[in-house]
Amino acid sequence: MISVGGQQLMDVIAALQDEANKLKKQLDTVLHAMRLLGGSKGKTKSKPVSIKRRRMSAAGKARIAAAQKARWAKVRAAKKKAA
Repeated sequence: MISVGGQQLMDVIAALQDEANKLKKQLDTVLHAMRLLGGSKGKTKSKPVSIKRRRMSAAGKARIAAAQKARWAKVRAAKKKAA
């Protein structure tokens, strides 16, 4: 085991307390900035944001289906020629 003197232990505790105070100040700064920017307003829950989905027209679906059918027809024709 490592033996640590009383003064060394007190120095470590003081350093940890200083670091904790610095982190608390940084947290306060960030929370203040969030409040200014309209972010978190305490412990209230915000409404979930809905995602708008793009809708495809029937004509667009038909064009895609026709193109895919043409691709498969081309593959089948190439397969018949090879056989």
